[in-house]
Amino acid sequence: MNLLTAPWLPFEKVGGKVEYLPVTSVVSPDVIDLALPRADFQGAAYQFLIGLFQTAFAPSNIDQWMEHYENPPTEQQVSDALAPFSPCFELDGPGASFMQDFDSLESGSRTPIAGLLIDSPGASAIKNNTDHFVKEGRIVAACPNCAAMALFTMQINAPSGGKGYRTGLRGGGPLTTLLLPSGESSSLWQKLWINVLESDSVGGSGVTGPDPDVFPWMAPTRTSEKGQATLPSQVHPLHVFWAMPRRFRLEFEHREACCDLCGQVSSLSVRHIRTRNYGNNYDGPWRHPLTPYRRDSKQPQQTPLSIKGQPGGIGYRHWESLVLEDAQGEGSLPALNVLDYPRKADECEAEGVELPRVARLWSFGYDMDKMKPRGWVGTQLPFLALPNRHQERLQNWLRTMVTYAKEVCWQLRRSTKEAWFKRPSEAKGDLEYIDSRFWEQTEQPFYDLLAQLGSRLLAEDIRRLPADIAKQWYLDVRHQASAIFDELTLSGPPEALNMKRITKARNGFHGWFSKNKTARNFRRQTGMDDQSSAGNEPDQVQPAID
Repeated sequence: MNLLTAPWLPFEKVGGKVEYLPVTSVVSPDVIDLALPRADFQGAAYQFLIGLFQTAFAPSNIDQWMEHYENPPTEQQVSDALAPFSPCFELDGPGASFMQDFDSLESGSRTPIAGLLIDSPGASAIKNNTDHFVKEGRIVAACPNCAAMALFTMQINAPSGGKGYRTGLRGGGPLTTLLLPSGESSSLWQKLWINVLESDSVGGSGVTGPDPDVFPWMAPTRTSEKGQATLPSQVHPLHVFWAMPRRFRLEFEHREACCDLCGQVSSLSVRHIRTRNYGNNYDGPWRHPLTPYRRDSKQPQQTPLSIKGQPGGIGYRHWESLVLEDAQGEGSLPALNVLDYPRKADECEAEGVELPRVARLWSFGYDMDKMKPRGWVGTQLPFLALPNRHQERLQNWLRTMVTYAKEVCWQLRRSTKEAWFKRPSEAKGDLEYIDSRFWEQTEQPFYDLLAQLGSRLLAEDIRRLPADIAKQWYLDVRHQASAIFDELTLSGPPEALNMKRITKARNGFHGWFSKNKTARNFRRQTGMDDQSSAGNEPDQVQPAID
Protein backbone atom coordinates (compact mmCIF):
# COMPACT_ATOMS: atom_id res chain seq x y z
CA MET A 1 0.00 0.00 0.00
CA ASN A 2 1.46 3.31 -1.11
CA LEU A 3 0.21 6.38 0.74
CA LEU A 4 0.65 8.63 -2.31
CA THR A 5 -1.56 6.61 -4.64
CA ALA A 6 -3.91 4.48 -2.53
CA PRO A 7 -7.41 5.79 -1.64
CA TRP A 8 -6.71 5.73 2.09
CA LEU A 9 -7.74 9.14 3.45
CA PRO A 10 -11.41 9.89 4.29
CA PHE A 11 -12.40 13.18 2.65
CA GLU A 12 -15.58 15.12 3.33
CA LYS A 13 -17.21 16.42 0.16
CA VAL A 14 -19.77 19.17 -0.41
CA GLY A 15 -23.06 17.90 1.00
CA GLY A 16 -21.43 15.93 3.82
CA LYS A 17 -20.57 12.69 1.99
CA VAL A 18 -17.33 11.02 3.16
CA GLU A 19 -15.27 9.16 0.58
CA TYR A 20 -11.87 7.44 0.76
CA LEU A 21 -9.64 8.99 -1.92
CA PRO A 22 -5.91 9.38 -2.73
CA VAL A 23 -4.02 12.46 -1.53
CA THR A 24 -4.17 14.03 -5.02
CA SER A 25 -7.92 14.58 -4.48
CA VAL A 26 -7.24 17.49 -2.12
CA VAL A 27 -7.24 19.85 -5.12
CA SER A 28 -10.83 18.98 -6.01
CA PRO A 29 -13.21 21.90 -5.30
CA ASP A 30 -15.77 19.36 -4.03
CA VAL A 31 -13.45 18.27 -1.20
CA ILE A 32 -13.91 20.59 1.80
CA ASP A 33 -12.34 18.73 4.73
CA LEU A 34 -10.85 15.56 6.16
CA ALA A 35 -12.96 13.16 8.24
CA LEU A 36 -10.62 11.10 10.38
CA PRO A 37 -12.18 9.02 13.21
CA ARG A 38 -10.20 10.70 16.04
CA ALA A 39 -9.34 14.31 16.86
CA ASP A 40 -5.61 13.59 17.07
CA PHE A 41 -5.76 11.78 13.72
CA GLN A 42 -7.56 14.77 12.17
CA GLY A 43 -4.82 17.16 13.29
CA ALA A 44 -2.11 14.74 12.18
CA ALA A 45 -3.67 14.27 8.74
CA TYR A 46 -3.59 18.02 8.16
CA GLN A 47 0.09 18.04 9.13
CA PHE A 48 0.80 15.05 6.88
CA LEU A 49 -0.65 16.82 3.84
CA ILE A 50 0.95 20.19 4.63
CA GLY A 51 4.31 18.47 5.09
CA LEU A 52 3.80 16.59 1.84
CA PHE A 53 3.15 19.75 -0.18
CA GLN A 54 5.89 21.64 1.64
CA THR A 55 8.30 18.89 0.57
CA ALA A 56 7.18 18.09 -2.97
CA PHE A 57 5.19 21.11 -4.14
CA ALA A 58 6.45 24.17 -2.26
CA PRO A 59 6.11 27.50 -4.10
CA SER A 60 9.40 29.14 -4.98
CA ASN A 61 8.05 32.70 -4.49
CA ILE A 62 4.94 34.61 -3.44
CA ASP A 63 3.71 34.92 -7.03
CA GLN A 64 3.64 31.14 -7.39
CA TRP A 65 1.94 30.83 -4.01
CA MET A 66 -0.79 33.26 -5.06
CA GLU A 67 -1.26 31.47 -8.39
CA HIS A 68 -1.88 28.11 -6.69
CA TYR A 69 -4.13 29.73 -4.07
CA GLU A 70 -6.39 31.28 -6.72
CA ASN A 71 -6.11 28.39 -9.19
CA PRO A 72 -5.38 25.01 -7.55
CA PRO A 73 -3.16 22.65 -9.53
CA THR A 74 -4.70 19.68 -11.29
CA GLU A 75 -4.62 16.19 -9.82
CA GLN A 76 -2.17 15.23 -12.54
CA GLN A 77 0.19 18.08 -11.64
CA VAL A 78 0.15 17.01 -8.00
CA SER A 79 0.64 13.36 -8.98
CA ASP A 80 3.65 14.26 -11.14
CA ALA A 81 5.18 16.29 -8.28
CA LEU A 82 4.71 13.44 -5.78
CA ALA A 83 5.88 10.61 -8.05
CA PRO A 84 9.64 10.91 -7.27
CA PHE A 85 8.85 10.45 -3.55
CA SER A 86 6.74 7.32 -4.01
CA PRO A 87 9.36 4.89 -2.54
CA CYS A 88 9.23 6.81 0.77
CA PHE A 89 5.52 6.16 1.29
CA GLU A 90 5.26 2.40 1.02
CA LEU A 91 3.47 1.28 4.17
CA ASP A 92 4.07 -2.47 4.08
CA GLY A 93 6.64 -4.81 2.62
CA PRO A 94 10.13 -6.02 3.54
CA GLY A 95 12.05 -2.89 2.55
CA ALA A 96 11.96 0.71 3.72
CA SER A 97 8.47 1.48 5.02
CA PHE A 98 6.78 4.76 5.92
CA MET A 99 7.67 6.00 9.42
CA GLN A 100 9.04 2.56 10.37
CA ASP A 101 12.49 1.43 11.36
CA PHE A 102 14.85 0.39 8.57
CA ASP A 103 15.49 -2.81 10.55
CA SER A 104 12.80 -5.48 10.76
CA LEU A 105 13.02 -5.35 14.58
CA GLU A 106 12.61 -9.12 14.85
CA SER A 107 14.47 -8.92 18.16
CA GLY A 108 12.26 -6.10 19.44
CA SER A 109 9.26 -6.26 21.74
CA ARG A 110 5.94 -7.40 20.27
CA THR A 111 3.02 -5.37 21.58
CA PRO A 112 -0.65 -4.77 20.64
CA ILE A 113 -1.48 -2.14 18.01
CA ALA A 114 -3.04 -0.02 20.77
CA GLY A 115 0.53 0.89 21.78
CA LEU A 116 0.56 3.36 18.88
CA LEU A 117 -2.19 5.41 20.53
CA ILE A 118 -0.97 8.05 22.95
CA ASP A 119 -4.09 7.76 25.10
CA SER A 120 -3.84 3.98 25.50
CA PRO A 121 -2.87 2.78 28.99
CA GLY A 122 0.77 1.84 29.57
CA ALA A 123 1.97 -1.42 31.01
CA SER A 124 2.16 -0.05 34.57
CA ALA A 125 -1.41 1.32 34.40
CA ILE A 126 -2.72 -2.06 33.30
CA LYS A 127 -0.73 -3.90 35.97
CA ASN A 128 -1.90 -1.57 38.74
CA ASN A 129 -5.50 -1.44 37.42
CA THR A 130 -5.40 2.35 37.09
CA ASP A 131 -6.67 2.37 33.50
CA HIS A 132 -10.09 3.56 34.66
CA PHE A 133 -11.06 5.67 31.68
CA VAL A 134 -9.05 4.13 28.82
CA LYS A 135 -9.27 0.36 29.19
CA GLU A 136 -6.96 -2.29 27.81
CA GLY A 137 -8.35 -4.24 24.89
CA ARG A 138 -10.57 -1.60 23.36
CA ILE A 139 -8.34 -1.45 20.24
CA VAL A 140 -7.46 -4.94 19.01
CA ALA A 141 -7.27 -4.57 15.23
CA ALA A 142 -6.69 -1.67 12.86
CA CYS A 143 -7.04 -1.32 9.12
CA PRO A 144 -3.94 -0.21 7.18
CA ASN A 145 -5.41 3.31 6.80
CA CYS A 146 -5.76 3.86 10.54
CA ALA A 147 -2.50 2.06 11.32
CA ALA A 148 -0.66 4.50 9.03
CA MET A 149 -2.26 7.52 10.67
CA ALA A 150 -1.72 6.15 14.19
CA LEU A 151 1.94 5.65 13.34
CA PHE A 152 2.34 9.20 12.03
CA THR A 153 0.38 10.68 14.95
CA MET A 154 2.62 8.95 17.48
CA GLN A 155 5.85 10.01 15.74
CA ILE A 156 4.95 13.73 15.62
CA ASN A 157 3.55 13.85 19.18
CA ALA A 158 5.69 11.22 20.91
CA PRO A 159 5.82 11.79 24.68
CA SER A 160 8.49 10.42 26.98
CA GLY A 161 8.07 6.67 27.02
CA GLY A 162 10.55 5.19 29.45
CA LYS A 163 14.23 4.40 29.12
CA GLY A 164 15.46 5.05 25.60
CA TYR A 165 12.01 5.73 24.13
CA ARG A 166 12.57 9.17 22.66
CA THR A 167 10.25 12.14 22.56
CA GLY A 168 9.25 13.90 19.38
CA LEU A 169 11.34 16.56 17.65
CA ARG A 170 9.10 19.27 19.16
CA GLY A 171 9.04 17.70 22.61
CA GLY A 172 6.29 15.50 23.94
CA GLY A 173 2.74 16.65 23.21
CA PRO A 174 3.54 19.83 21.23
CA LEU A 175 0.91 22.40 20.34
CA THR A 176 0.22 22.85 16.63
CA THR A 177 -1.32 26.03 15.21
CA LEU A 178 -2.84 26.01 11.73
CA LEU A 179 -4.59 28.82 9.91
CA LEU A 180 -8.00 28.21 8.37
CA PRO A 181 -10.03 30.52 6.12
CA SER A 182 -12.87 32.26 7.93
CA GLY A 183 -15.45 30.80 5.56
CA GLU A 184 -16.74 27.38 6.60
CA SER A 185 -17.29 26.42 2.96
CA SER A 186 -13.65 26.90 1.91
CA SER A 187 -12.08 24.04 0.00
CA LEU A 188 -9.63 21.71 1.71
CA TRP A 189 -6.96 22.89 -0.71
CA GLN A 190 -7.32 26.48 0.55
CA LYS A 191 -7.20 25.28 4.18
CA LEU A 192 -3.95 23.44 3.53
CA TRP A 193 -2.28 25.87 1.14
CA ILE A 194 -2.45 28.93 3.42
CA ASN A 195 -0.15 27.00 5.79
CA VAL A 196 2.42 26.17 3.11
CA LEU A 197 5.46 28.46 3.06
CA GLU A 198 7.71 29.49 0.22
CA SER A 199 10.55 27.01 -0.13
CA ASP A 200 13.26 29.42 1.02
CA SER A 201 11.39 30.03 4.31
CA VAL A 202 12.03 26.46 5.44
CA GLY A 203 15.14 25.67 3.43
CA GLY A 204 13.08 23.30 1.36
CA SER A 205 14.78 23.50 -2.03
CA GLY A 206 16.87 20.79 -3.63
CA VAL A 207 14.87 17.69 -2.58
CA THR A 208 14.16 15.52 -5.60
CA GLY A 209 13.53 12.07 -4.16
CA PRO A 210 14.05 9.57 -1.31
CA ASP A 211 16.65 11.48 0.68
CA PRO A 212 17.33 9.83 4.10
CA ASP A 213 18.16 13.26 5.50
CA VAL A 214 14.52 14.16 4.87
CA PHE A 215 12.87 10.76 5.33
CA PRO A 216 14.83 8.99 8.10
CA TRP A 217 13.22 5.58 7.51
CA MET A 218 14.99 5.32 4.15
CA ALA A 219 18.30 4.46 5.87
CA PRO A 220 19.44 2.72 9.07
CA THR A 221 18.27 4.58 12.17
CA ARG A 222 20.55 7.01 13.95
CA THR A 223 20.38 5.07 17.20
CA SER A 224 21.09 6.71 20.55
CA GLU A 225 22.19 4.00 23.00
CA LYS A 226 24.87 6.33 24.32
CA GLY A 227 22.78 9.48 24.11
CA GLN A 228 23.89 10.42 20.59
CA ALA A 229 21.88 13.38 19.37
CA THR A 230 20.31 14.17 16.00
CA LEU A 231 20.89 17.90 15.41
CA PRO A 232 19.35 20.26 12.81
CA SER A 233 22.76 20.68 11.17
CA GLN A 234 22.99 16.93 10.48
CA VAL A 235 19.88 16.61 8.32
CA HIS A 236 17.85 18.50 5.73
CA PRO A 237 15.57 21.31 7.06
CA LEU A 238 12.48 19.45 5.77
CA HIS A 239 13.30 16.64 8.18
CA VAL A 240 11.12 18.51 10.73
CA PHE A 241 7.96 17.32 8.93
CA TRP A 242 9.07 13.66 8.91
CA ALA A 243 10.96 13.23 12.18
CA MET A 244 10.95 9.68 13.54
CA PRO A 245 11.91 9.43 17.25
CA ARG A 246 10.37 5.98 17.84
CA ARG A 247 11.37 2.62 16.33
CA PHE A 248 8.33 0.67 15.12
CA ARG A 249 7.42 -2.03 12.64
CA LEU A 250 3.82 -2.81 11.78
CA GLU A 251 2.90 -6.51 11.58
CA PHE A 252 0.40 -6.95 8.74
CA GLU A 253 -1.92 -9.97 8.67
CA HIS A 254 -3.89 -11.18 5.66
CA ARG A 255 -6.82 -11.62 7.95
CA GLU A 256 -10.16 -9.88 7.61
CA ALA A 257 -11.02 -7.68 10.55
CA CYS A 258 -13.28 -4.81 11.50
CA CYS A 259 -11.10 -1.83 12.39
CA ASP A 260 -11.68 -0.78 16.00
CA LEU A 261 -10.81 2.82 15.09
CA CYS A 262 -12.89 3.61 12.01
CA GLY A 263 -15.29 0.65 11.82
CA GLN A 264 -14.27 -0.31 8.26
CA VAL A 265 -13.83 -3.97 7.35
CA SER A 266 -10.46 -4.69 5.78
CA SER A 267 -8.91 -7.85 4.32
CA LEU A 268 -5.52 -6.67 5.62
CA SER A 269 -5.19 -5.79 9.28
CA VAL A 270 -2.67 -4.86 11.96
CA ARG A 271 -2.98 -6.37 15.43
CA HIS A 272 0.60 -6.07 16.68
CA ILE A 273 3.67 -3.92 16.29
CA ARG A 274 7.36 -4.50 16.86
CA THR A 275 9.14 -1.84 18.86
CA ARG A 276 12.59 -1.08 20.19
CA ASN A 277 14.11 1.81 22.11
CA TYR A 278 16.96 4.22 21.37
CA GLY A 279 15.71 5.79 18.17
CA ASN A 280 16.52 9.29 16.92
CA ASN A 281 17.34 11.50 19.89
CA TYR A 282 16.42 15.00 18.70
CA ASP A 283 18.31 17.81 20.37
CA GLY A 284 19.40 21.34 19.56
CA PRO A 285 17.62 24.40 18.14
CA TRP A 286 14.84 22.69 16.19
CA ARG A 287 11.92 24.89 15.13
CA HIS A 288 8.94 23.24 13.52
CA PRO A 289 7.12 25.66 11.15
CA LEU A 290 3.66 24.70 12.50
CA THR A 291 4.40 24.98 16.24
CA PRO A 292 4.71 28.04 18.51
CA TYR A 293 7.73 28.35 20.80
CA ARG A 294 8.73 30.40 23.80
CA ARG A 295 12.16 31.78 24.62
CA ASP A 296 13.28 32.49 28.17
CA SER A 297 13.71 36.26 27.98
CA LYS A 298 16.13 36.12 30.92
CA GLN A 299 18.26 33.48 29.18
CA PRO A 300 17.96 34.28 25.46
CA GLN A 301 20.95 32.09 24.61
CA GLN A 302 19.00 28.95 25.53
CA THR A 303 17.10 26.98 22.90
CA PRO A 304 13.42 28.01 22.66
CA LEU A 305 10.93 25.43 23.94
CA SER A 306 7.77 24.47 22.11
CA ILE A 307 4.47 25.50 23.68
CA LYS A 308 2.48 22.51 24.89
CA GLY A 309 -1.19 21.79 25.37
CA GLN A 310 -2.48 23.57 28.50
CA PRO A 311 -4.61 22.26 31.39
CA GLY A 312 -8.00 23.90 30.98
CA GLY A 313 -7.51 24.32 27.23
CA ILE A 314 -6.36 27.17 25.00
CA GLY A 315 -8.17 30.49 25.23
CA TYR A 316 -7.81 34.20 24.73
CA ARG A 317 -5.25 34.53 27.53
CA HIS A 318 -2.92 32.54 25.23
CA TRP A 319 -3.88 34.39 22.04
CA GLU A 320 -1.03 36.90 22.10
CA SER A 321 1.73 34.28 22.46
CA LEU A 322 0.26 32.21 19.62
CA VAL A 323 -0.15 35.11 17.19
CA LEU A 324 2.22 38.00 17.97
CA GLU A 325 6.00 37.72 18.19
CA ASP A 326 7.73 39.18 21.22
CA ALA A 327 11.03 37.31 21.45
CA GLN A 328 12.75 39.92 23.61
CA GLY A 329 9.85 40.65 25.99
CA GLU A 330 7.54 37.76 26.80
CA GLY A 331 9.66 35.43 24.68
CA SER A 332 6.80 34.35 22.41
CA LEU A 333 7.71 32.92 18.99
CA PRO A 334 4.54 32.02 17.07
CA ALA A 335 4.62 29.33 14.41
CA LEU A 336 6.23 30.38 11.13
CA ASN A 337 3.01 29.78 9.16
CA VAL A 338 1.19 32.18 11.52
CA LEU A 339 3.90 34.84 11.37
CA ASP A 340 4.00 34.66 7.57
CA TYR A 341 0.29 35.12 6.94
CA PRO A 342 0.11 38.94 7.41
CA ARG A 343 2.91 39.34 4.84
CA LYS A 344 0.98 37.11 2.44
CA ALA A 345 -2.12 39.23 3.02
CA ASP A 346 -0.15 42.43 2.26
CA GLU A 347 1.32 40.94 -0.93
CA CYS A 348 -2.05 39.60 -2.07
CA GLU A 349 -3.75 42.95 -1.42
CA ALA A 350 -1.12 44.72 -3.52
CA GLU A 351 -1.75 42.29 -6.40
CA GLY A 352 -5.53 42.32 -6.12
CA VAL A 353 -5.72 38.75 -4.83
CA GLU A 354 -8.41 38.20 -2.19
CA LEU A 355 -6.79 36.73 0.91
CA PRO A 356 -8.95 37.62 3.92
CA ARG A 357 -7.41 39.56 6.80
CA VAL A 358 -9.74 37.73 9.18
CA ALA A 359 -9.08 34.01 9.52
CA ARG A 360 -9.27 31.23 12.15
CA LEU A 361 -6.41 29.88 14.23
CA TRP A 362 -6.82 26.16 14.93
CA SER A 363 -4.73 25.20 17.97
CA PHE A 364 -4.49 21.58 19.07
CA GLY A 365 -2.33 19.03 20.85
CA TYR A 366 -2.15 16.71 23.83
CA ASP A 367 -1.98 18.06 27.35
CA MET A 368 0.69 15.74 28.75
CA ASP A 369 1.88 15.07 32.28
CA LYS A 370 5.21 13.52 31.22
CA MET A 371 4.15 10.06 29.93
CA LYS A 372 0.49 10.44 30.89
CA PRO A 373 -2.03 12.27 28.67
CA ARG A 374 -4.42 14.43 30.65
CA GLY A 375 -6.52 15.12 27.58
CA TRP A 376 -6.70 16.40 24.04
CA VAL A 377 -6.82 20.17 23.59
CA GLY A 378 -8.34 21.60 20.44
CA THR A 379 -9.95 24.96 19.76
CA GLN A 380 -10.37 27.60 17.06
CA LEU A 381 -9.54 31.22 17.80
CA PRO A 382 -10.06 34.32 15.62
CA PHE A 383 -7.01 35.58 13.75
CA LEU A 384 -6.31 39.08 12.45
CA ALA A 385 -3.73 39.54 9.73
CA LEU A 386 -2.81 43.12 10.51
CA PRO A 387 0.08 44.90 8.78
CA ASN A 388 3.31 44.83 10.76
CA ARG A 389 3.08 48.53 11.65
CA HIS A 390 -0.04 47.79 13.75
CA GLN A 391 1.02 44.60 15.48
CA GLU A 392 3.12 46.03 18.31
CA ARG A 393 0.36 48.49 19.17
CA LEU A 394 -2.27 45.74 19.20
CA GLN A 395 0.02 43.55 21.29
CA ASN A 396 0.37 46.21 23.98
CA TRP A 397 -3.38 46.81 24.10
CA LEU A 398 -4.25 43.14 24.39
CA ARG A 399 -1.62 42.59 27.06
CA THR A 400 -3.19 45.40 29.08
CA MET A 401 -6.64 43.85 28.70
CA VAL A 402 -5.52 40.33 29.62
CA THR A 403 -3.46 41.54 32.61
CA TYR A 404 -6.56 43.22 34.01
CA ALA A 405 -8.61 40.05 33.44
CA LYS A 406 -6.00 37.89 35.19
CA GLU A 407 -6.12 40.13 38.26
CA VAL A 408 -9.91 39.98 38.34
CA CYS A 409 -9.79 36.19 38.03
CA TRP A 410 -7.38 35.97 40.96
CA GLN A 411 -9.59 38.21 43.11
CA LEU A 412 -12.70 36.25 42.12
CA ARG A 413 -11.18 33.03 43.41
CA ARG A 414 -9.98 34.72 46.60
CA SER A 415 -13.34 36.36 47.33
CA THR A 416 -15.20 33.12 46.63
CA LYS A 417 -13.04 31.33 49.18
CA GLU A 418 -13.74 34.12 51.70
CA ALA A 419 -17.47 33.58 51.16
CA TRP A 420 -17.23 29.80 51.48
CA PHE A 421 -14.77 29.25 54.30
CA LYS A 422 -14.33 30.62 57.80
CA ARG A 423 -10.54 30.32 57.34
CA PRO A 424 -9.97 30.77 53.56
CA SER A 425 -6.18 30.48 53.76
CA GLU A 426 -6.54 26.96 55.18
CA ALA A 427 -9.03 25.79 52.56
CA LYS A 428 -8.03 22.68 50.65
CA GLY A 429 -9.09 21.35 47.27
CA ASP A 430 -8.74 22.22 43.62
CA LEU A 431 -10.47 25.49 42.75
CA GLU A 432 -9.23 25.66 39.14
CA TYR A 433 -12.81 25.29 37.92
CA ILE A 434 -13.50 28.84 39.14
CA ASP A 435 -10.77 30.12 36.83
CA SER A 436 -12.08 27.96 33.99
CA ARG A 437 -15.58 29.43 34.38
CA PHE A 438 -14.20 32.95 34.33
CA TRP A 439 -12.08 32.47 31.22
CA GLU A 440 -14.90 30.72 29.43
CA GLN A 441 -17.46 33.42 30.25
CA THR A 442 -15.21 36.31 29.21
CA GLU A 443 -13.88 34.70 26.03
CA GLN A 444 -16.55 35.81 23.55
CA PRO A 445 -16.58 39.44 24.80
CA PHE A 446 -12.80 39.53 24.30
CA TYR A 447 -13.02 38.25 20.73
CA ASP A 448 -15.85 40.66 19.90
CA LEU A 449 -13.71 43.59 21.05
CA LEU A 450 -10.66 42.16 19.27
CA ALA A 451 -12.59 42.23 16.00
CA GLN A 452 -13.55 45.85 16.65
CA LEU A 453 -9.93 46.77 17.36
CA GLY A 454 -8.78 45.12 14.17
CA SER A 455 -11.37 46.96 12.08
CA ARG A 456 -10.41 50.32 13.58
CA LEU A 457 -6.69 49.77 13.11
CA LEU A 458 -7.24 48.95 9.45
CA ALA A 459 -9.46 52.00 9.00
CA GLU A 460 -7.54 54.68 10.89
CA ASP A 461 -4.23 55.38 12.62
CA ILE A 462 -5.23 55.24 16.30
CA ARG A 463 -2.49 55.49 18.91
CA ARG A 464 -4.33 54.58 22.09
CA LEU A 465 -6.67 51.79 23.12
CA PRO A 466 -10.06 53.39 22.40
CA ALA A 467 -11.76 54.41 25.63
CA ASP A 468 -15.13 52.97 24.60
CA ILE A 469 -13.59 49.53 23.98
CA ALA A 470 -11.60 49.72 27.22
CA LYS A 471 -14.74 50.67 29.14
CA GLN A 472 -16.71 47.83 27.57
CA TRP A 473 -14.01 45.32 28.49
CA TYR A 474 -13.74 46.69 32.02
CA LEU A 475 -17.48 46.31 32.54
CA ASP A 476 -17.82 42.97 30.72
CA VAL A 477 -15.11 41.37 32.86
CA ARG A 478 -16.57 42.85 36.04
CA HIS A 479 -20.10 41.76 35.15
CA GLN A 480 -19.12 38.18 34.33
CA ALA A 481 -16.94 37.84 37.44
CA SER A 482 -19.76 39.20 39.63
CA ALA A 483 -22.27 36.80 38.10
CA ILE A 484 -19.96 33.83 38.70
CA PHE A 485 -19.37 34.93 42.30
CA ASP A 486 -23.11 35.16 42.99
CA GLU A 487 -23.85 31.84 41.34
CA LEU A 488 -21.12 30.00 43.25
CA THR A 489 -21.78 31.53 46.65
CA LEU A 490 -25.61 31.72 46.63
CA SER A 491 -26.37 28.28 45.17
CA GLY A 492 -27.52 25.83 47.80
CA PRO A 493 -30.16 25.61 50.49
CA PRO A 494 -30.65 28.91 52.40
CA GLU A 495 -30.02 27.26 55.75
CA ALA A 496 -26.54 26.22 54.59
CA LEU A 497 -25.49 29.75 53.56
CA ASN A 498 -23.57 32.07 55.86
CA MET A 499 -25.11 35.29 54.54
CA LYS A 500 -23.05 37.53 56.79
CA ARG A 501 -19.80 36.07 55.45
CA ILE A 502 -21.10 36.08 51.84
CA THR A 503 -22.19 39.73 52.11
CA LYS A 504 -18.84 40.78 53.50
CA ALA A 505 -16.96 38.92 50.75
CA ARG A 506 -19.24 40.34 48.05
CA ASN A 507 -18.81 43.91 49.24
CA GLY A 508 -15.06 43.39 49.40
CA PHE A 509 -15.03 41.96 45.85
CA HIS A 510 -16.87 44.94 44.36
CA GLY A 511 -14.81 47.37 46.39
CA TRP A 512 -11.66 45.81 44.95
CA PHE A 513 -12.35 47.35 41.53
CA SER A 514 -12.03 50.89 42.84
CA LYS A 515 -9.11 50.17 45.16
CA ASN A 516 -6.91 47.72 43.26
CA LYS A 517 -3.83 49.14 41.57
CA THR A 518 -4.20 47.07 38.38
CA ALA A 519 -7.83 48.10 37.91
CA ARG A 520 -6.99 51.77 38.56
CA ASN A 521 -4.03 51.61 36.16
CA PHE A 522 -6.23 50.06 33.48
CA ARG A 523 -8.70 52.91 33.72
CA ARG A 524 -5.96 55.52 33.74
CA GLN A 525 -3.92 54.06 30.86
CA THR A 526 -6.93 53.67 28.64
CA GLY A 527 -8.38 57.12 29.31
CA MET A 528 -11.42 55.80 31.15
CA ASP A 529 -10.78 58.08 34.12
CA ASP A 530 -10.95 61.02 31.74
CA GLN A 531 -14.49 59.95 30.87
CA SER A 532 -15.29 59.45 34.53
CA SER A 533 -14.30 63.01 35.38
CA ALA A 534 -16.67 64.18 32.65
CA GLY A 535 -19.57 62.41 34.34
CA ASN A 536 -19.37 58.94 32.75
CA GLU A 537 -18.35 56.92 35.80
CA PRO A 538 -17.61 53.31 34.73
CA ASP A 539 -16.93 52.00 38.19
CA GLN A 540 -20.15 52.03 40.15
CA VAL A 541 -20.06 49.48 42.97
CA GLN A 542 -23.09 47.19 43.02
CA PRO A 543 -25.16 47.30 46.18
CA ALA A 544 -24.55 44.77 48.89
CA ILE A 545 -26.95 41.95 49.69
CA ASP A 546 -29.37 42.81 52.43
